[in-house]
Amino acid sequence: MPNKYILRKKYYAIRKKNYFNIKLSYFDPLIKLIQKKYNKRIINLCSYYPSSFEVNVLRIFETSFANRVKVFLPTLTGSNSMHFYQWNNQDTLQINKFGMLEPFKSQKHLVPNIMLVPLLAYDSKKNRLGYGKGFYDRYLKKYKNILTIGIAFSFQKYHKLPMSSNDVKIDYILTEKGIF
Repeated sequence: MPNKYILRKKYYAIRKKNYFNIKLSYFDPLIKLIQKKYNKRIINLCSYYPSSFEVNVLRIFETSFANRVKVFLPTLTGSNSMHFYQWNNQDTLQINKFGMLEPFKSQKHLVPNIMLVPLLAYDSKKNRLGYGKGFYDRYLKKYKNILTIGIAFSFQKYHKLPMSSNDVKIDYILTEKGIF
């Protein structure tokens, strides 16, 4: 079985080669799932600012669903940890040490109800291959009651990812083919 380093390189290259712009309908299964689980409550949604050929989750803000959502983006804090700070699509972002865009630490951070999680690969058991720094895994081990949804393209599916005790499974995977 290939190790995680080899899989990361492979799936980054595949994603880069096969990246495509998604239609707004990509988010329909996600919106239906969230509306069913959270009915009329305001939703604290942790997202990410897309880079490196990740699915452009910012497109969800073009839907009417965005009116019910408070959006939070990750900000690196201290050594190897992150917190989430509120952001709207007009706010200025800063570049962190990995070259990723993140909001300024403005007020107290918040633990979201729902987290959209970036990934390089996933498998049918809802394991995800991230970028190897463990930020999401450490956060999700600490805050366990967050609904997690991996955001991907269907070509990022791998038959069986190598997993360790530090890895956290996600609840759902959303691709252009639907949610499972």
